Amino acid sequence: MAKRRKVSNLLGLAVLSTVSQRPMHPYEMASLMKARGKDHDMDIKWGSLYTVVRNLEKHGFLAVEGSVRDGARPERTVYRITDAGRAELADWVRELIEIPETEHRRLEAGLSVLGALGPDETAELLRRRLDALERRIAGDRAALAAAAEVPRVFLLEAEYALAIAQAEADWVRAFLGEITGGTLEGLAMWRAFHATGRVPPEIAELAERGATES
Repeated sequence: MAKRRKVSNLLGLAVLSTVSQRPMHPYEMASLMKARGKDHDMDIKWGSLYTVVRNLEKHGFLAVEGSVRDGARPERTVYRITDAGRAELADWVRELIEIPETEHRRLEAGLSVLGALGPDETAELLRRRLDALERRIAGDRAALAAAAEVPRVFLLEAEYALAIAQAEADWVRAFLGEITGGTLEGLAMWRAFHATGRVPPEIAELAERGATES
């Protein structure tokens, strides 16, 4: 089970990783993280960067190295990573690699309440999703091919994202085929519900049973 961290925002992980290379101010941190595509690897809200940096300093993971001034711009505080920060960075990465965690995805949420839509509309939406996924997969494959000279160890997150997108596309394609081919178990009940507005008795019984058990 994942441990409770003093700074749990994944932006903190990205900051520690970036500053582990050399001291820098928050604006430089953000520029480097954006250039490296960190906002594609994790859910980052850039507006919280300064708050995250202050929290990392508060808990002893970062320390003030000094300040710099660029022309007429205001002074910028430069931070360095501490020994505690390096230990936290390594421990955090170990946890992310070792411990599987349930990650709630938007598609899962939609599928859990799919009865709000009819089969035909669902099929059309799945076609659109599949088209978008296939475009993304093609773009990701092209990007990986263009980075052929980069050692693979620096491309693992991109490989993983591509594998996840491909698995999703395969699943969506199969599900769409079951709807359009009429082979999906329960499809007739799904259609009947949207045609009549009445929940089939067997489905109502299952729903009630689930509510009672929970």
